[in-house]
Amino acid sequence: MDWRAIFINDLDWEFAFEIIMRTFIMFAFILIFLRTSGKKGVKQLSIFEVAIIIGLGSAAGDPMLNKENGIFPALIVFATILGFYRVITWIAMRNEKFERVLEGDATYIIEEGRFNLDTGDETYAKDEFFSEMRQQSIEHLGQVRTAILEPNGNVSFLFYEDKEVKPGLPVMPKLYKRKVENITEPGNYACAFCGNTEHINHGSKTCDRCKKNAWVTALSTRRLS
Repeated sequence: MDWRAIFINDLDWEFAFEIIMRTFIMFAFILIFLRTSGKKGVKQLSIFEVAIIIGLGSAAGDPMLNKENGIFPALIVFATILGFYRVITWIAMRNEKFERVLEGDATYIIEEGRFNLDTGDETYAKDEFFSEMRQQSIEHLGQVRTAILEPNGNVSFLFYEDKEVKPGLPVMPKLYKRKVENITEPGNYACAFCGNTEHINHGSKTCDRCKKNAWVTALSTRRLS
C-alpha cells in the first residue's frame, strides 16, 4: 500500500498554502452568511435551512481544493442563495400555507400522558424520544400533559402539576424492557405501545386503546425539576 499516494499523491506544495487561504476565506464567508441569516445554532435550523447549508457547503468546498475553481463564482452562489433565502422567508412570513409547506407542521407526540395515535409520523424513534424525555428529568409519560415535536426538531414539553400527575409508561430503559403479556399481580399497567394506563388484576389483556398486548408496570412519581 502506497501511503504517500493516499495522503499526498501529487500535491503541489505551493498550492497547499493556497488551500489554507482559500479555506479560511470560504469559512469566513460561511460564518458571515449564518450570522446574516439571523440563526444562532444548528438546533434552530429548519429542513429548508439545512438544505441551504448543504448548498453552501457544496459551493464553498470546490474553490477550497481545486485550482480550476475561483473564489468569486462561489461568492456569486452565496449571494444568490442569500437572496433566495430572504425572498422565501419573506413570502413565508406573509403566507401561512406556504410556511407550512416549507417548514412543516408541529406534531403532537403526547397528549394527556399518552402517545398520540393520529400523528402518522414514524420518523421520531421511541428510543430517541425517551432519551429526550430523560434529559428533561421525565420518568414516565404520566408527568407530561403535552409533548410537541416542533418543525426545527426540538421537543416542547408541557407538564402536569404535581397533584395532577397520573400513572404513566416509564421511559427508563430497565423498566421499559420489563414488558409482560400475562399479568400476575394486580396494579396499574401502561401499554408499551401507546402509553395507555389501565388497572389490571391478572391474566392476558389487550389494550383498550391500541389493541396491543404488552404491558409495563406504571409509575406515579412526581417530576423532579
